[in-house]
Amino acid sequence: MSRFRDRLRGPGLRAIAEVKRRSPSAGDLRPGADAGRLAADFERAGAAAVSILVDERFGGSIEDLRAARARTSLPLLAKGFFREDAELDALRAAGADAALVILAEVDDAVARHLVARAHALGMDVLLEAHDGAELARALALGDDPVGINARDLRTFLVDRRTQLELVARVPLDRIVVAESGILSRAQAAAAELAGADAVLVGSALMRAADPAATLAELLRRPLVKVCGLTREEDVAAAAEAGADLAGFVLADSPRRAPAPLPVPDTMLSVAALVGRVEEAGTDLVQLYGDEGGRRTRDGVLLWRDRPVARVMDQPWEGEDARHWGRAAAAARRGRVLLAGRLGPHNVRRAIREVRPWCVDASRSLESAPGIKDHARISAFVRAAR
Repeated sequence: MSRFRDRLRGPGLRAIAEVKRRSPSAGDLRPGADAGRLAADFERAGAAAVSILVDERFGGSIEDLRAARARTSLPLLAKGFFREDAELDALRAAGADAALVILAEVDDAVARHLVARAHALGMDVLLEAHDGAELARALALGDDPVGINARDLRTFLVDRRTQLELVARVPLDRIVVAESGILSRAQAAAAELAGADAVLVGSALMRAADPAATLAELLRRPLVKVCGLTREEDVAAAAEAGADLAGFVLADSPRRAPAPLPVPDTMLSVAALVGRVEEAGTDLVQLYGDEGGRRTRDGVLLWRDRPVARVMDQPWEGEDARHWGRAAAAARRGRVLLAGRLGPHNVRRAIREVRPWCVDASRSLESAPGIKDHARISAFVRAAR
């Protein structure tokens, strides 16, 4: 038992890749999908588990579960609207390692019974919640993992902000999966920083020309941050190049922006501040200490005032030859955002030596202070990838 749950444990973000041919909200996604072949492809691309829709409303059946079981050794999550013991029995016989229980569809007594039955069969259960009340029920039931679905099953609307807030409420000793609405690497990273151990991704993969390559790209690290942005056209160039984070300096600097600019859904916005946190309306805050009007060497990346990564930088207007070595030591202990004189010429070597969670460049990508050279942005992102 716990093969599914155990694959979601550990450092870094895991992915549950989903096979579904259609969606009630979006219609046909991949009508001719071969569940067995996709499951095998997802395993090679780095998935921790595979989710199989066995409900005919999603174009699936229990035969897809059998086909996937024949082609992959990964844990399989069976998804559908399950209420009966016989359904769980059939799923287990077809090769499922876990089953979905949607709390919006069952009361606590039924949910508790299904969890007990699944465990008796050697299966895990993914308890799915959509709002605060359902999350409280899931936590009270005491089982792992807990899924937080961003999609309202009645309206089909996706609310990522509420999803992240609910993910952050889950105690750290519980495994939490962010479900639905994950379309980009930045959105997956946002779930990770909020506290998700894994993301469940379906529609984005099923719509892709190459689902396995799309999954691998979603999980690829480091993330890439372009900082010191002051113009909308530079934000657009960073997004077009594939950068994940857009940084806006809100402290005294030649690169100071009057305010953070809008960023597309494919990116997260970051306010760079010195001394104290201010409400900037960004997804993240990159905070440095204040040393006599200058920033401290290192800083911290904050999500909702919660430290989520260490910022490792060069000394103010100086350079330390040991910078990458000390950053590498920190990266072995947790997330590191690596900054300090990175550019297209050296970022590949920095990644090899440090293995950071994110790389950050600013001055090396400029044609003038605060004015980005779009060709250099593209070169930096390509090199980091």
